[in-house]
Amino acid sequence: MLSVRGFRLTGQGMMSMNKELPLEIEDNRLELENRIRNLLWTVSGDYTLEMKPDVSLFLRSKAIALYDGIKQGAFARFYDKDMVGLYLVKKIFLEAGESELTAVAQLCIEEAVGEKLCEERPGVREMQRQAFEDILDQEFERMPSRGDLLGRLKVAVLRDRLSGGTHMVERQIKVFRDMVYQAREAKDAMELIQVIDSLYNAMIDPSFVSRHGGLDKVLAVTLEDLTEFGWEDFLSEEMYEEALESYVEQLTNRMTGLEDSSVTEEMEEKRKVKHKVTVLPPEALEKAHTYVELNYGKTYLTPAEEKRMNYLMCREIHSDCSLYFTEGILKNPVKRNYQFEYAKRLKNKNIWLYHQKHRIVKRNIAGLTELLRKSLVLRSETQEVLSDRGIIVPSRVWRVGRSREASIFKRELKGEASDFVVDVLIDASGSQMSRQGEVALQAYIISEALSNVEIPHRVMSFCTFWDYTILHRFREYDAPRSENENIFDYVTSSNNRDGLAIKTVGYGLLNREEEKKILIVLSDGRPYDVIVNRPNARNPQPYHGKYAAADTATEVRRLRNLGVSVLGVFAGEEKDLATEKKIFGKDFAYIHDITNFSRIVGRYLTKQLETDG
Repeated sequence: MLSVRGFRLTGQGMMSMNKELPLEIEDNRLELENRIRNLLWTVSGDYTLEMKPDVSLFLRSKAIALYDGIKQGAFARFYDKDMVGLYLVKKIFLEAGESELTAVAQLCIEEAVGEKLCEERPGVREMQRQAFEDILDQEFERMPSRGDLLGRLKVAVLRDRLSGGTHMVERQIKVFRDMVYQAREAKDAMELIQVIDSLYNAMIDPSFVSRHGGLDKVLAVTLEDLTEFGWEDFLSEEMYEEALESYVEQLTNRMTGLEDSSVTEEMEEKRKVKHKVTVLPPEALEKAHTYVELNYGKTYLTPAEEKRMNYLMCREIHSDCSLYFTEGILKNPVKRNYQFEYAKRLKNKNIWLYHQKHRIVKRNIAGLTELLRKSLVLRSETQEVLSDRGIIVPSRVWRVGRSREASIFKRELKGEASDFVVDVLIDASGSQMSRQGEVALQAYIISEALSNVEIPHRVMSFCTFWDYTILHRFREYDAPRSENENIFDYVTSSNNRDGLAIKTVGYGLLNREEEKKILIVLSDGRPYDVIVNRPNARNPQPYHGKYAAADTATEVRRLRNLGVSVLGVFAGEEKDLATEKKIFGKDFAYIHDITNFSRIVGRYLTKQLETDG
């Protein structure tokens, strides 16, 4: 058995991915590159193979990144990868479309290698499935248009593999998909090249043969011809001296993947500035409010209300901070910019996960509803108690003047089931990105159950950008049940100043008239906010580690002292569990699996409902 930190390959090909795989790409780039190279070398059996791992894929999906590394190793073992790479360069030299040809090659190589790899190492199959699902989810928000044959073909191939060969498509796409499937029978690199070439000519450029000749003409292109051509414009990096050699290497690395590299690049750009101290000129800060509005949606507060909340909440260690209240960019956009489209994509991802886990979610909603309903029924039952007033009890009249227990009346005490209010606060920082859908489902389950038993509740998320803590309201306390679906607008980004968010939400909760107030915080136990350095301003102390945890714990204790019951629902990494315990004490729930979510959270809520005062 070969054990590589972060994953394990056994003789039977079983693989397990470490859930603690680092997400901070820049800080762990060399380590991750070594992991992927070890995978490639292990599967290929050739420790002389050179590759430049695309570590940025970890931003998108650990499954895609690791599966790509494994598949590169398998492809190098089953086929002559250099021969296929050189064919692609020659075809592009004869004016074939680079992106289209690469995409066609990727589909054919997957068919040539994927099943062989899974049969040899069964543990890879689950990773392959997850990689396919992530690609479909991230690249195809909706079905490609009828004119996008390549996009439709990619969806058809991946969905057919995920369904076990039962996915139905229109006749035209089926013809092309059957051509892709011919790659399964390719015994060597030349047979694979023939499949790639035929598919490109049939689907992408039917006139290619008449203009440039068939495969024999492509393969007849000499190295001298290629060397004289200027490949610099095709290179993704400028550090190489030998342009042709560099381009062949670049294309050879790309042809074994399936993902759209432009999506990866977008996600890489969004994370480049994370955990860096940012120096902003004064003119940029003047535009900060406008920028926040552009990327998080318009605020629902008036300027006067916003100023008042900042005055009340942003004090002491938060004195250099600001609050921004919004219903999100999807509800109130300034314009439909990139951030709007990104938020829409993530909303669809949340909804897709809901449909995938529909039965589990419905079962959790029903279970939590039943627990709450039973507790409310018990609370609303009428009790008879002895009193100094009410209806006289004849059998107790003799006690007058003879006993200290001289209560001779009885009266009914009617329980009150409608004196509860709940706030649900969700950590929406970038560290929640990997579990975004699961967190949205947790909040949705709570909200649906509370709606079923008619307990007023508010659901908000929080994150921090620059010196703004953004509070995104999904539903207000007395909103109709239909507003619960807004929770699927949940998007993660930037950092998080937990203490300020809890303090602000607690302020609204304390102003409610209900007697029993409950705050549920869904977080990963990692309060963290970067410093924003700017001229002529007092910079706050870095908000992270023990300092941030202590502040958050202080706000939790303050609310509890004021009569608010606070529950922490933890869905982060085990290494952050100790911090979560310090913040919330004994009142926190560790959610390993959403299957048991209603039972774990229900136990706490019913305890609150059944306790007086």
